[in-house]
Amino acid sequence: MRPLVRTAALTGYVELSRSLGIDPQALMKRVGLDTAALAVQDRWISGTAAVQLLELSAAASRHEDFGLLLAELRRFSNLGPISLVVREEPDVRSALGMLLRHEHMYNELLHTRLSEGDGLATLKVDLLLGETMPSRQATELVVAAFHRILRGFLSPRWQPLSVWFRHSAPADPATHRRLFGSSVEFGREYDAIVLYADELDAPNAMADPLLRTYARQYFDAIAVPRDTTVADRVRELIEVLLPTGRCSVEQIARSLGVDRRTVHRQLEASGETFSSLLNTTRTQLAEQMVANPRRSLTEISDLLGFSSLSAFSRWFGGQFGCSARQWRTRAERALPVDEG
Repeated sequence: MRPLVRTAALTGYVELSRSLGIDPQALMKRVGLDTAALAVQDRWISGTAAVQLLELSAAASRHEDFGLLLAELRRFSNLGPISLVVREEPDVRSALGMLLRHEHMYNELLHTRLSEGDGLATLKVDLLLGETMPSRQATELVVAAFHRILRGFLSPRWQPLSVWFRHSAPADPATHRRLFGSSVEFGREYDAIVLYADELDAPNAMADPLLRTYARQYFDAIAVPRDTTVADRVRELIEVLLPTGRCSVEQIARSLGVDRRTVHRQLEASGETFSSLLNTTRTQLAEQMVANPRRSLTEISDLLGFSSLSAFSRWFGGQFGCSARQWRTRAERALPVDEG
């Protein structure tokens, strides 16, 4: 299976695209994504599709610095639940170490290593795409994101000794100079941030020692193992694709970078089928949505990927043994009375 990334990797994409005069929806559609998928940061999408999207966007906007501009819209919280723990680590070394050990929790494309020698520390970044494709924008986005994280740990004015990129210099390196200073270099042997090793021992500027124990306990409860199952990935993608009206096994296979037979075979090995996962996911979402009186049944039908309200009504009756309106009425009656 091809690696996935959290939709938070594209935080700010729609806003940046529109500010540069390009249509984000059209470009996302070209790579099999939809802007609706970006509404929830903890959903997973195809990593290669995200990489392709950034390259298309840079070309369409004529901004070679597209990835850097997108990185400027990132916040530490975009890392997801792990950010709550990392920010409470006592020093930069332990914070960065945790971030690297658990990078699969926010981006399966990433392979980041920290090496030290001769008083220097080098944070090397690789994108494991599984195939040859242009990835300049995604690489610069990741390097700039780590640069922002290190600034958060150390100081808003901190700058590394140097920032290296394997690709050639852009026609106009002004944004690179603005973000990284004059030490940015192109045509190097790898993509990396170089800093003094003793800076890793500096206290983490974001940390609150009183919160560390609680943060660690929370992380132990939500930490995701590296061996996430195929069924888990398919379930995540179903939730993302349902509102787009394009939730099919073919689209799931495309997002995972395999053919539909591979999806069927691997799901069967885990005792699941695409249909069973689709139905289970719809059932769970329907329970939440129908209980919310602010959502119309027509809206819920669309969000669950049904072609019509009547199709949704028939499915709901078969699943729950009553109509959606009856289920909503029962749910409202079950709510506790507010005596305040």
